[in-house]
Amino acid sequence: MTPPDVFAPATLGPVRLRNRTVKAATFEGQAPEGQVTDGLVDYHLAVARGGVGLTTVAYLAVAPEGRTHREQIVVGPATVGGLTRLADAVHEAGAAIAGQVGHAGPVANGRSNGVHALSASRMPSPLSMQMIRSATEADLTRITRAYVETARTLVTAGFDVLELHMAHSYLISSFLAPGLNRRKDRWGGSFENRSRLARQVARAVREEVGGAVAVTAKASLGDGFRGGVTTEECIDLLGLLEADGSVDAVQLSGGSSLMNPMYLFRGEAPVREFAATMPALVRWGMRTPVGRGFLKEYPFEEAYFREKALRVRAAVSLPLMLLGGINRRETMEQAMVDGFDFVAMGRALLREPDLVAKLSAGSQATGLCIHCNRCMPTIYTGTRCPVVTPV
Repeated sequence: MTPPDVFAPATLGPVRLRNRTVKAATFEGQAPEGQVTDGLVDYHLAVARGGVGLTTVAYLAVAPEGRTHREQIVVGPATVGGLTRLADAVHEAGAAIAGQVGHAGPVANGRSNGVHALSASRMPSPLSMQMIRSATEADLTRITRAYVETARTLVTAGFDVLELHMAHSYLISSFLAPGLNRRKDRWGGSFENRSRLARQVARAVREEVGGAVAVTAKASLGDGFRGGVTTEECIDLLGLLEADGSVDAVQLSGGSSLMNPMYLFRGEAPVREFAATMPALVRWGMRTPVGRGFLKEYPFEEAYFREKALRVRAAVSLPLMLLGGINRRETMEQAMVDGFDFVAMGRALLREPDLVAKLSAGSQATGLCIHCNRCMPTIYTGTRCPVVTPV
């Protein structure tokens, strides 16, 4: 059977996309007051005008304590107007828009947010130097309800896709990972118990939105630390979500924002640049052996999640999005041959927001991004590529 054309129109759940390319959620750093700004609109307009099929807004929190830090949008009545303006602008440029919906859990900075972070189990926070408290039954009921309310608001605002964040040691992921979930109740122990929150949230959101929008999940192929989610558990999770009928597709990611962020990014770790953006105490900590070990370095190769993703592709029937340093037309076409349904790109589109249009037109076969990761520390001042494009 002939593989699909990555640059041809495609369907994601009930949504028609102009092609199979997705701007992956990369925190924009463009909402300093927790509101949509002109900068955030322009950020997504650039990739929408540049040819991408779907652009993803990151990161939309379902609750105040679910922000990674205070300069993020909490979806609700106070932010719906700006979100509507953002969705309308992206649609006018010909692209669809997704909202990455989530609760940061232990990745939240409780000191910045003014409220202690939550996790599956109690643990110290390296971000706030506070204790992260274990989520109670009441917390989980409230948070599930908040996902539903967020979904309702984003549908009202005109979003096409809701991406449920189940990776990177955020709240749902902290329940999935046995090293972070030491609970003895119905939320811990067996994988069935540890996946309960993921399934509960996905089913509740699907019940709320029906077929009005597409519902996707971001799931981990591997967290990159002992006690993290494994590829086998990723397969198990997707099998459960598929059986529930709660999601239309899954974006395959990896790494842990809390324990091992470079497992997601690969390549050189910009330790010095990151340290320069941090408070004094954190800067000191990053100079210690423990701090330096936090930003490990992994060799970069394009489509570095492909091998693990192929194992998932062979095990489930859900539409899948391949992610991981994709930068060339050849790699995107190979993803279609491999049976993936969409290709997600992040850093490559920071360097060249119009890369999809260039690749589609054949004027360029490879993106200019060198995956130096120097864009990572810019998330605190407006995420951008700091490398000047040669003239």
